[in-house]
Amino acid sequence: MSGPAAPRDPLGVRRLRRSIASRPMAWGVTALIAALLIGSGGAVALAFATTPSGAPLAASSASTAASGTSGASAVANATPTPSPTATPTPTPSPTVVRTCVIDAAATAPGLGRFEGFVMNAATGTALFDRSGETPAATGSVMKTLTTATALAVLGPDYRIPTTVTDEGAGTIALVGHGDPTLSQGGQTVYTGAPTLAALAAQVKAHLGTTPITTIVTDDSYWNDADAWDPSWPVTERTIGYQPEVTALMVDGDRANPALETSPRSTDPVGRAGSLFRTALEQAGVVGAASAQIVHRATTSTTVIGEVESQPVSTLIAQMIPVSDNTLAEMLERISSVRAGYGGSAASLTALDEHELATAYGIDATGITIRDGSGESPDNAVPPTLIAHLMVQVQAGAHGLGVLAQALPVSGETGTLVGRFTGANAVARGHVHAKTGWIDGAETLGGYIDAADGTRLTFAFYALGSTLAAALPALDTVTTAVYRCGNNLSNA
Repeated sequence: MSGPAAPRDPLGVRRLRRSIASRPMAWGVTALIAALLIGSGGAVALAFATTPSGAPLAASSASTAASGTSGASAVANATPTPSPTATPTPTPSPTVVRTCVIDAAATAPGLGRFEGFVMNAATGTALFDRSGETPAATGSVMKTLTTATALAVLGPDYRIPTTVTDEGAGTIALVGHGDPTLSQGGQTVYTGAPTLAALAAQVKAHLGTTPITTIVTDDSYWNDADAWDPSWPVTERTIGYQPEVTALMVDGDRANPALETSPRSTDPVGRAGSLFRTALEQAGVVGAASAQIVHRATTSTTVIGEVESQPVSTLIAQMIPVSDNTLAEMLERISSVRAGYGGSAASLTALDEHELATAYGIDATGITIRDGSGESPDNAVPPTLIAHLMVQVQAGAHGLGVLAQALPVSGETGTLVGRFTGANAVARGHVHAKTGWIDGAETLGGYIDAADGTRLTFAFYALGSTLAAALPALDTVTTAVYRCGNNLSNA
């Protein structure tokens, strides 16, 4: 049977042991005197006094002597026990004192209710935080999340198809899968777009002299019941920033395909059918001129024609610099369908949360995604999420280099070409960021090559301000960050 548990070491004994471990020579001499006084062998005492691990060895020798073994024999045969190593008190890392303050720029009236977050891309250190964890409307900065989701779900090489099926008995169907770049031909904002003429030529080759009587328009790739978000101003359609989001349209449903901003219709699917009928007639398909157009899902899987968009990587390069809402909406809905979420607007929050977490390791819990373009004021994403995503974007991780290459550059390209003027011109060429502006929210998110060589990622939201006041204020606070670099203080 084992003996009783040893009593806990009293504080005085623990202090004595630490003293012995820290000053073995002094205590060795003391032990020698004690040993001589009680008649222990001189060899044992001498060993205690001269052995670096004196205390353990003395304990071993005393035990040996108590069992009747001579001191000299104990010294000769004992295996020294290493002395306990004291746990060093960790030396605190030197505190980095950052002294560059941007409060004046960050509290400018033009920013309205300001939210912002800045971090060092290399170290992950948060340098500046003003309500950075609070979800809010993103404006078109949302397109960076849409891009990340599309790259994760579709990949950079995916091409969006548009097909024609033969239902027999003179009926063919034009089937959309979400490609807004499908063009009637001629000038278009989408370089390299597929054309209706190419589809019509394939149909003609298949049908020969067989006449058609009916053209079905099929946009059932997702349900078009939520084609227009109620939070979008109708002027976005009438002025021409946004079409109704249907899986079948031609030229992004623009009245003038050569203009990025051009009025859109209230029936992009019907318009696509009419334009396809014209293309069939021009290709010489018998009966095309008088064919009726019917809107429904096709009943056939017999494909007699197919064209494809440019790859997703090219579509992103066309979307981001000019902030094309149409491509953003289509890429988000297609991603939802392909990822198994069905393609509805209601599915987009779950879609983005999942893809950001699984593909990029970013916890997106608590975001709200109403659309792919960022037009809805009901979208809610915190600046911290954008800044963390941009760490991977600037590094080109997980294929996100496609987005890094497409981001507008301050004073040089895209929607930043006319920005960063006057005193802010010092940051021209050094800010790579997506812009955003909707009523009540002007935003900017990306990365900065700071004056000290540090690369910083950031997201800034000016909420409740006006466009005229917010844009220069955003440029000013971003330039202030550029000047500070890694010396940016959160004070």
